[in-house]
Amino acid sequence: MIQHIGNIEFPGTIRSSRIILFVLLFSRLAATQSFAQSWDFVKESTGVKIYTRNEVNSSLKSFKGEITFKADIDKVNLIVGNANNIEWWDKDIIEKRVLAFEPDKMIRYYLVYNVPWPFSKRDLALEARISIDPATGDRIVFSKPVTNLVAERTDIVRIKRYWQKWTVQQLPKGNVHVILEGFVDPGGNIPSWLYNSVITETPMRVMKGMRDRVLSSVPANK
Repeated sequence: MIQHIGNIEFPGTIRSSRIILFVLLFSRLAATQSFAQSWDFVKESTGVKIYTRNEVNSSLKSFKGEITFKADIDKVNLIVGNANNIEWWDKDIIEKRVLAFEPDKMIRYYLVYNVPWPFSKRDLALEARISIDPATGDRIVFSKPVTNLVAERTDIVRIKRYWQKWTVQQLPKGNVHVILEGFVDPGGNIPSWLYNSVITETPMRVMKGMRDRVLSSVPANK
């Protein structure tokens, strides 16, 4: 049997061999990429586990934080991915503006980050999409930058490479498992070695702040 590709004819057996070879090469590449991107455990403090890994096509690292605690998952969801509850966010965010909010669907933010001298402040315009995984029931809040949402300022460096993902999972016996993954390229003249040396501090503070807010006696705003 002759297979036609463009103006070239290939016998069926040769074409099949080429497909098998492609599949094998792709599988090996996927396995290599998966291994290269595996998470490395860094530390654990007060129940929060922190991991890092090498981000693809970057000298900067991405991070992951995990925590399991007994809590009402509905209260967790009122904190994570809710524009009415952002007071617990990391203290390095010195300006927070909610530009759009559709409960349980979408949030758009404008944020300004304080950066130690001698570096300039950073800002970020982003959109968070909220969804429920149909297979697991996990609640996912995934954020990425949005261009042309807020004009860039000459005195602040705009963050353009960024992603963040919250995953909230219900566990047996009233426990909740929360995962925070993310990557940010601060841009400008911040050395990668300096960024990588402090990348674990932010997820640690953020996850502790989230848990403390959930477990506090202060009711969450709906």
